[in-house]
Amino acid sequence: MTKADRAGRAARTSVWLEGKAPRGTSRKGAQPSGLDRDRITEATIRLLDAEGLAKFSMRRLATELNVTAMSVYWYVDTKDDLLELALDRVAEEVRLPDTEAAPDAWREQLRELAAEYRDLLVRHPWVSPLIGEFLNIGPNWLAFSLAIQKAVRNTGLTPYRQNGAIAAVFQFVYGFGTIEGHFLARCAAAGMTQDEYFRDAVGTVNEELASNEAVRSAAELMESRGEGTVSEMWARDFTIALDLMIAGIESMLDPAVLAGDGEHGERGAAGETPAGGATTGVTEEESPR
Repeated sequence: MTKADRAGRAARTSVWLEGKAPRGTSRKGAQPSGLDRDRITEATIRLLDAEGLAKFSMRRLATELNVTAMSVYWYVDTKDDLLELALDRVAEEVRLPDTEAAPDAWREQLRELAAEYRDLLVRHPWVSPLIGEFLNIGPNWLAFSLAIQKAVRNTGLTPYRQNGAIAAVFQFVYGFGTIEGHFLARCAAAGMTQDEYFRDAVGTVNEELASNEAVRSAAELMESRGEGTVSEMWARDFTIALDLMIAGIESMLDPAVLAGDGEHGERGAAGETPAGGATTGVTEEESPR
Protein backbone atom coordinates (compact mmCIF):
# COMPACT_ATOMS: atom_id res chain seq x y z
CA MET A 1 0.00 0.00 0.00
CA THR A 2 1.44 3.37 -0.98
CA LYS A 3 1.60 6.33 1.37
CA ALA A 4 -1.20 8.05 -0.58
CA ASP A 5 -3.38 4.95 -0.39
CA ARG A 6 -2.75 4.63 3.33
CA ALA A 7 -3.53 8.30 3.92
CA GLY A 8 -6.78 8.00 1.94
CA ARG A 9 -7.85 4.94 3.88
CA ALA A 10 -6.92 6.53 7.22
CA ALA A 11 -9.06 9.55 6.40
CA ARG A 12 -12.11 7.29 6.19
CA THR A 13 -11.50 4.88 9.03
CA SER A 14 -9.63 4.23 12.27
CA VAL A 15 -8.81 1.29 14.49
CA TRP A 16 -10.54 3.28 17.25
CA LEU A 17 -13.82 3.53 15.30
CA GLU A 18 -14.27 0.15 13.67
CA GLY A 19 -15.23 -2.00 16.63
CA LYS A 20 -11.95 -3.90 16.53
CA ALA A 21 -11.13 -6.35 19.32
CA PRO A 22 -10.01 -4.57 22.50
CA ARG A 23 -6.28 -4.36 23.12
CA GLY A 24 -4.91 -7.56 24.59
CA THR A 25 -7.52 -9.89 23.08
CA SER A 26 -7.62 -11.95 19.92
CA ARG A 27 -10.26 -13.23 17.57
CA LYS A 28 -12.18 -16.42 18.20
CA GLY A 29 -10.26 -19.61 17.78
CA ALA A 30 -6.84 -20.87 18.78
CA GLN A 31 -4.77 -17.98 20.13
CA PRO A 32 -1.08 -17.87 19.14
CA SER A 33 0.90 -18.66 22.26
CA GLY A 34 2.63 -15.82 24.08
CA LEU A 35 1.18 -12.96 22.04
CA ASP A 36 -1.16 -10.13 22.85
CA ARG A 37 -1.76 -6.65 21.46
CA ASP A 38 0.39 -4.97 24.09
CA ARG A 39 3.42 -7.11 23.29
CA ILE A 40 2.93 -6.64 19.55
CA THR A 41 2.54 -2.88 19.92
CA GLU A 42 5.65 -2.61 22.10
CA ALA A 43 7.68 -4.61 19.58
CA THR A 44 6.40 -2.37 16.79
CA ILE A 45 7.60 0.73 18.64
CA ARG A 46 11.02 -0.83 19.26
CA LEU A 47 11.43 -1.62 15.57
CA LEU A 48 10.22 1.79 14.43
CA ASP A 49 12.65 3.48 16.82
CA ALA A 50 15.56 1.30 15.73
CA GLU A 51 14.99 0.98 11.99
CA GLY A 52 12.51 3.66 10.96
CA LEU A 53 9.15 3.64 9.24
CA ALA A 54 10.44 2.80 5.75
CA LYS A 55 11.90 -0.53 6.85
CA PHE A 56 8.96 -1.62 8.99
CA SER A 57 6.85 -4.56 7.78
CA MET A 58 4.63 -7.20 9.30
CA ARG A 59 7.14 -9.84 8.24
CA ARG A 60 9.96 -7.98 9.99
CA LEU A 61 7.77 -7.64 13.10
CA ALA A 62 6.97 -11.35 13.09
CA THR A 63 10.69 -12.15 12.94
CA GLU A 64 11.29 -9.85 15.91
CA LEU A 65 8.57 -11.68 17.86
CA ASN A 66 9.74 -15.09 16.63
CA VAL A 67 6.31 -15.96 15.24
CA THR A 68 4.74 -16.21 11.80
CA ALA A 69 3.29 -13.12 10.15
CA MET A 70 -0.17 -14.72 10.23
CA SER A 71 0.06 -14.94 14.03
CA VAL A 72 0.24 -11.14 14.22
CA TYR A 73 -2.95 -10.85 12.16
CA TRP A 74 -4.89 -12.58 14.95
CA TYR A 75 -4.62 -9.30 16.83
CA VAL A 76 -4.73 -6.62 14.14
CA ASP A 77 -6.42 -6.62 10.75
CA THR A 78 -3.88 -4.49 8.92
CA LYS A 79 -0.46 -2.89 9.21
CA ASP A 80 -2.24 0.47 9.43
CA ASP A 81 -4.11 -0.66 12.54
CA LEU A 82 -0.82 -1.57 14.18
CA LEU A 83 0.83 1.72 13.25
CA GLU A 84 -2.14 3.59 14.67
CA LEU A 85 -1.92 1.62 17.92
CA ALA A 86 1.81 2.34 18.17
CA LEU A 87 1.22 6.02 17.45
CA ASP A 88 -1.23 6.32 20.32
CA ARG A 89 0.90 4.25 22.69
CA VAL A 90 3.89 6.62 22.46
CA ALA A 91 1.59 9.61 23.07
CA GLU A 92 1.16 8.14 26.55
CA GLU A 93 4.71 9.36 27.24
CA VAL A 94 3.59 13.00 27.13
CA ARG A 95 3.18 14.40 30.63
CA LEU A 96 0.14 16.63 30.85
CA PRO A 97 -0.07 19.69 33.12
CA ASP A 98 -3.00 20.25 35.45
CA THR A 99 -4.88 22.89 33.49
CA GLU A 100 -7.79 22.93 35.96
CA ALA A 101 -5.97 23.67 39.20
CA ALA A 102 -4.10 26.76 37.99
CA PRO A 103 -5.84 28.37 35.01
CA ASP A 104 -3.70 31.52 35.38
CA ALA A 105 -0.56 29.46 34.72
CA TRP A 106 -1.34 29.07 31.01
CA ARG A 107 2.13 30.25 29.97
CA GLU A 108 3.79 27.45 31.92
CA GLN A 109 1.18 24.98 30.69
CA LEU A 110 1.84 25.85 27.04
CA ARG A 111 5.60 25.67 27.57
CA GLU A 112 5.30 22.27 29.24
CA LEU A 113 3.02 20.84 26.53
CA ALA A 114 5.25 22.23 23.77
CA ALA A 115 8.40 20.82 25.35
CA GLU A 116 6.81 17.40 25.87
CA TYR A 117 5.59 17.31 22.28
CA ARG A 118 9.00 18.29 20.93
CA ASP A 119 10.68 15.57 23.01
CA LEU A 120 8.21 12.98 21.68
CA LEU A 121 8.90 13.92 18.05
CA VAL A 122 12.66 13.83 18.57
CA ARG A 123 12.58 10.58 20.54
CA HIS A 124 10.40 8.84 17.93
CA PRO A 125 11.10 10.37 14.46
CA TRP A 126 8.56 8.03 12.79
CA VAL A 127 5.74 9.79 14.66
CA SER A 128 5.94 12.91 12.46
CA PRO A 129 4.85 11.34 9.15
CA LEU A 130 2.18 9.18 10.77
CA ILE A 131 0.51 12.10 12.52
CA GLY A 132 -0.61 13.43 9.15
CA GLU A 133 -1.94 10.06 8.00
CA PHE A 134 -4.26 9.09 10.85
CA LEU A 135 -7.12 10.75 12.69
CA ASN A 136 -5.20 10.67 16.00
CA ILE A 137 -8.28 9.85 18.08
CA GLY A 138 -6.82 7.21 20.34
CA PRO A 139 -7.24 7.86 24.09
CA ASN A 140 -3.75 9.28 24.61
CA TRP A 141 -3.89 11.69 21.66
CA LEU A 142 -7.33 12.85 22.73
CA ALA A 143 -6.04 13.50 26.25
CA PHE A 144 -3.16 15.52 24.79
CA SER A 145 -5.53 17.42 22.53
CA LEU A 146 -7.85 18.25 25.42
CA ALA A 147 -4.95 19.52 27.54
CA ILE A 148 -3.91 21.82 24.68
CA GLN A 149 -7.44 23.13 24.26
CA LYS A 150 -7.77 23.81 27.99
CA ALA A 151 -4.39 25.54 28.22
CA VAL A 152 -5.23 27.81 25.29
CA ARG A 153 -8.71 28.46 26.72
CA ASN A 154 -7.00 29.54 29.94
CA THR A 155 -5.25 32.34 28.05
CA GLY A 156 -8.49 34.29 27.82
CA LEU A 157 -8.40 34.48 24.04
CA THR A 158 -11.80 34.46 22.35
CA PRO A 159 -12.85 31.20 20.69
CA TYR A 160 -12.24 32.86 17.32
CA ARG A 161 -8.56 33.26 18.18
CA GLN A 162 -7.96 30.03 20.09
CA ASN A 163 -7.56 27.81 17.03
CA GLY A 164 -4.96 30.20 15.66
CA ALA A 165 -3.04 30.07 18.92
CA ILE A 166 -3.09 26.26 18.86
CA ALA A 167 -1.87 26.26 15.27
CA ALA A 168 0.87 28.81 15.95
CA VAL A 169 2.34 26.96 18.90
CA PHE A 170 1.87 23.32 18.01
CA GLN A 171 2.42 23.43 14.27
CA PHE A 172 5.66 25.26 15.11
CA VAL A 173 6.59 22.50 17.56
CA TYR A 174 5.74 19.85 14.98
CA GLY A 175 8.01 21.46 12.42
CA PHE A 176 10.82 22.10 14.91
CA GLY A 177 10.71 18.60 16.39
CA THR A 178 10.53 16.99 12.95
CA ILE A 179 13.59 18.86 11.68
CA GLU A 180 15.53 18.18 14.87
CA GLY A 181 14.65 14.49 14.68
CA HIS A 182 15.78 14.30 11.04
CA PHE A 183 19.08 15.97 11.97
CA LEU A 184 19.70 13.45 14.73
CA ALA A 185 18.92 10.62 12.30
CA ARG A 186 21.50 11.98 9.83
CA CYS A 187 24.09 12.18 12.61
CA ALA A 188 23.39 8.58 13.63
CA ALA A 189 23.58 7.38 10.02
CA ALA A 190 26.96 9.11 9.66
CA GLY A 191 28.22 7.62 12.92
CA MET A 192 28.90 11.09 14.32
CA THR A 193 27.78 13.13 17.29
CA GLN A 194 25.64 16.23 16.70
CA ASP A 195 28.63 18.50 17.28
CA GLU A 196 30.90 16.50 14.97
CA TYR A 197 28.34 16.42 12.18
CA PHE A 198 27.53 20.11 12.55
CA ARG A 199 31.17 21.18 12.49
CA ASP A 200 31.85 19.00 9.46
CA ALA A 201 28.77 20.16 7.53
CA VAL A 202 29.10 23.84 8.38
CA GLY A 203 32.84 23.82 7.69
CA THR A 204 32.32 22.28 4.26
CA VAL A 205 29.53 24.68 3.32
CA ASN A 206 31.44 27.74 4.52
CA GLU A 207 34.49 26.67 2.57
CA GLU A 208 32.85 25.74 -0.72
CA LEU A 209 30.11 28.40 -0.74
CA ALA A 210 32.03 31.21 0.91
CA SER A 211 30.88 33.80 -1.64
CA ASN A 212 27.18 33.01 -1.27
CA GLU A 213 25.25 35.81 0.43
CA ALA A 214 22.92 33.44 2.30
CA VAL A 215 25.89 31.51 3.69
CA ARG A 216 27.65 34.71 4.80
CA SER A 217 24.46 35.95 6.46
CA ALA A 218 23.98 32.63 8.25
CA ALA A 219 27.57 32.79 9.52
CA GLU A 220 26.82 36.16 11.14
CA LEU A 221 23.74 34.69 12.83
CA MET A 222 25.81 31.78 14.12
CA GLU A 223 28.37 34.14 15.60
CA SER A 224 25.61 35.96 17.49
CA ARG A 225 24.72 32.73 19.28
CA GLY A 226 28.08 32.56 21.00
CA GLU A 227 29.64 29.31 22.16
CA GLY A 228 27.63 26.22 22.91
CA THR A 229 26.89 22.68 21.83
CA VAL A 230 24.43 21.86 19.06
CA SER A 231 22.05 20.52 21.69
CA GLU A 232 22.24 23.84 23.53
CA MET A 233 21.57 25.72 20.29
CA TRP A 234 18.46 23.62 19.64
CA ALA A 235 17.20 24.35 23.15
CA ARG A 236 17.97 28.08 22.89
CA ASP A 237 16.22 28.51 19.55
CA PHE A 238 13.20 26.54 20.74
CA THR A 239 12.85 28.59 23.91
CA ILE A 240 13.17 31.92 22.11
CA ALA A 241 10.65 30.95 19.43
CA LEU A 242 8.17 29.76 22.05
CA ASP A 243 8.65 32.96 24.06
CA LEU A 244 7.87 35.00 20.94
CA MET A 245 4.62 33.11 20.37
CA ILE A 246 3.54 33.45 23.99
CA ALA A 247 4.29 37.18 23.75
CA GLY A 248 2.09 37.26 20.66
CA ILE A 249 -0.76 35.64 22.57
CA GLU A 250 -0.30 38.17 25.38
CA SER A 251 -0.49 41.04 22.88
CA MET A 252 -3.91 39.81 21.76
CA LEU A 253 -5.18 39.94 25.32
CA ASP A 254 -4.99 43.74 25.29
CA PRO A 255 -8.46 45.12 26.19
CA ALA A 256 -8.51 47.28 23.06
CA VAL A 257 -7.93 44.21 20.89
CA LEU A 258 -10.54 42.16 22.70
CA ALA A 259 -13.11 44.96 22.43
CA GLY A 260 -13.00 44.79 18.64
CA ASP A 261 -13.14 41.01 18.48
CA GLY A 262 -16.82 40.44 19.29
CA GLU A 263 -18.15 40.06 15.76
CA HIS A 264 -15.28 37.81 14.70
CA GLY A 265 -15.61 35.78 17.89
CA GLU A 266 -19.23 34.91 17.11
CA ARG A 267 -18.40 33.85 13.56
CA GLY A 268 -15.37 31.91 14.73
CA ALA A 269 -17.27 29.94 17.34
CA ALA A 270 -19.51 28.50 14.64
CA GLY A 271 -16.66 27.69 12.30
CA GLU A 272 -14.02 26.28 14.62
CA THR A 273 -12.00 23.27 13.59
CA PRO A 274 -13.83 20.11 14.71
CA ALA A 275 -12.37 18.27 17.67
CA GLY A 276 -10.17 15.34 16.74
CA GLY A 277 -7.02 15.18 14.65
CA ALA A 278 -6.89 18.89 13.87
CA THR A 279 -7.18 20.10 17.45
CA THR A 280 -3.50 19.44 18.02
CA GLY A 281 -2.73 21.44 14.87
CA VAL A 282 -0.11 18.97 13.72
CA THR A 283 -1.21 17.36 10.47
CA GLU A 284 1.70 16.66 8.16
CA GLU A 285 0.13 18.54 5.27
CA GLU A 286 -0.30 21.73 7.30
CA SER A 287 2.97 21.69 9.19
CA PRO A 288 5.82 24.09 8.38
CA ARG A 289 8.67 22.55 6.41
